[in-house]
Amino acid sequence: MSHFRLARLCLLLAAVGLNTAPALMTSAHAQKQAAPAAAAPANTVRPELFKLLDSNAIQQLIAAKNAAELQTRIAQADAIPNKTPYENYILNRIKMAHASMTNNEQAILTSAEEVVNSGFESKENQAKLVLAIANIQYNAKNYAAANEQLKRFESLGGNMAEARPLQIRSQYLNKDYAGAKTQLQQLIADTEKAGKTPSQEDLKLFMSAAHETKDTAAYESAVQKLVSYYPSDEYWGELIRVGVIRKPGFNQDNYLPVLRLYFGTMKTLREEDYVDLAETALRDGFPTEAKNVLDAGYSAGVLGKGGNAKAHNALRARAEKGAADDAKNIAAGEASAAKAKTGAGLVNLGWAYSTMGQHDKGIGFIQQGIAKGGLKQPDEAKLRLGAAQAKAGQKDEAIKTFESVKAGGGLSDVARVWVMTLRQPTGATATATTASTTTVAPAPVK
Repeated sequence: MSHFRLARLCLLLAAVGLNTAPALMTSAHAQKQAAPAAAAPANTVRPELFKLLDSNAIQQLIAAKNAAELQTRIAQADAIPNKTPYENYILNRIKMAHASMTNNEQAILTSAEEVVNSGFESKENQAKLVLAIANIQYNAKNYAAANEQLKRFESLGGNMAEARPLQIRSQYLNKDYAGAKTQLQQLIADTEKAGKTPSQEDLKLFMSAAHETKDTAAYESAVQKLVSYYPSDEYWGELIRVGVIRKPGFNQDNYLPVLRLYFGTMKTLREEDYVDLAETALRDGFPTEAKNVLDAGYSAGVLGKGGNAKAHNALRARAEKGAADDAKNIAAGEASAAKAKTGAGLVNLGWAYSTMGQHDKGIGFIQQGIAKGGLKQPDEAKLRLGAAQAKAGQKDEAIKTFESVKAGGGLSDVARVWVMTLRQPTGATATATTASTTTVAPAPVK
């Protein structure tokens, strides 16, 4: 995992004035300006240290990026014995400036702790430094320590909204998946409430945390959001898997509507899905549907090559012949379908017309068949009607049809996903507002 940075550390240090030297006052100068006192004021620097840590000289070294001379002065100051707490505080601030110049995160960590613990910094600056310490611990893969520093940051009144991305990733990588999941749910909800798009990374991390906690509902919710904001074959396929196939009560006899859903939502299917859908369509008497599926598989470069190329070609030849015969003879079946005791023939006839691109005609026959009744699975017929309406551009009608599907065994779940596809913004790909470049690959629920 790459380093996570809320901001460049040098900018964070600049915010608390740690890339510049503080104005100093020597004991002698302080005593000369103040009323007579028994001892030097506590927040002063002795002359021998002042010569090394004079703010004007230090600022010039920092501006010139003269790290070597700055290190020499720090070493000489370190050698002076019996430094007061305030003198050590000033020296540690300059050590932090040097560490920032040289990108020495461990040195920043050490000196930052000293500066925070000195008590001379404001509470606001202490919080900023503690956040820097948490960031360094995270980069060092000390995730438990990073979490402890973030608690400290919060206790100092730090803005946890600013620190939340780091907190989430520290929790996740420290295997506090439940904590990370809770934080991510809130982060995503807050982002959506603000009218913004959750980052794809946060959604994937939420999905992974849900998997690790075996929270199926949260996992499916994460996938739904990924589909909504960042549609892709990967996410559609995962949604169908967890939202339909793996749902309790799914009936394998209803796998054909699932294959049709795959074909309707994904740009490219697996080889076996193209073949299964085409073979099932041929078996059920829809050669044109089979031809359409196989043509798509060939266009996608999935079929017609490799060890199964010969079988693909043979299947395609069967589908093409059947589709040509169907185109010639389909009208002859209208009368017998109309006279049949049930509406099954009309539904099948309508679906065949729809696969040929004659959607309006197909819709009419399917509706007649459903109205006539006697169907073994009326809701499966509604799925075909909704698909035909969607292909005809009748979006609102298709949604109404799909929403009327109530049957179990996976059919109502298939319908629900169809509705999601129809409500997808056309041609819109969400633009993420991301807080980091960290990538955590999600683990699918099994």
